[in-house]
Amino acid sequence: MNENTKSENLLHVDDIHTYIGQFHILQGVTVEVPKNSITVLLGRNGAGKTTTLKSILGLTPPSQGKIIFKDMEIHGKRAFNIVNLGIGYVPEHRAIFRKLSVMENLKLAERKRGDLDKHADFIFELFPDLERLYKLPGNHLSGGQQQMLAVARALVPDNDLLLIDEPSEGLAPILIQQMMEAIRKLSQTTTVLLVEQNFIMASQLAKNFYIIDDGKTVTTGKMSELIHNEELIHEYLGASVRTVKQGDEA
Repeated sequence: MNENTKSENLLHVDDIHTYIGQFHILQGVTVEVPKNSITVLLGRNGAGKTTTLKSILGLTPPSQGKIIFKDMEIHGKRAFNIVNLGIGYVPEHRAIFRKLSVMENLKLAERKRGDLDKHADFIFELFPDLERLYKLPGNHLSGGQQQMLAVARALVPDNDLLLIDEPSEGLAPILIQQMMEAIRKLSQTTTVLLVEQNFIMASQLAKNFYIIDDGKTVTTGKMSELIHNEELIHEYLGASVRTVKQGDEA
């Protein structure tokens, strides 16, 4: 890794291979995430995008390759130690504590005492519904509000990098727009690595893209160029730049 890579990229994932049990899931994934940017991982279901995020966090440790965050090698470290370096994670499927209130969910996300007080104004500016419903249990929130809470939890501690997995999944179009605006705003202060199946959302948010197919990085570039390459989109994503797949709000 040269000096320019060190200065420009917050995260560098170099040719990682990851097994889950006997299955060789990642077979050569390389990703570079520039500072102060949104980078998106694209690919069909099962391509290895979520496993890439989990490998970065040490939840599914890679058996080969390097992961460098803030110029430090983090592969081989425990997930707890990696997170404490300043990486937040928003998993898919809205992983919140459903029986706890909004405020209790946020308090539990503190890495050190006072984190929530420090960031509450920013969080509630992004997601005003959460401030209004702060006493409500998670299982009484709508699907969109639960997704907002899942993102908000990752904003409680100080993080330099956010890994966000499928934030638009199952959301109605109006809520997707709200989520996009929130991610756009938080990217002004935090670098984002995004996994997103909604190509229209990804194309409007991300500056750079990586396409993963069968556990390998197959191509990368500027999103502004990909949106005009329908052949590449159809080959690896099975999507149209004019079509967005959006589900109903859960």
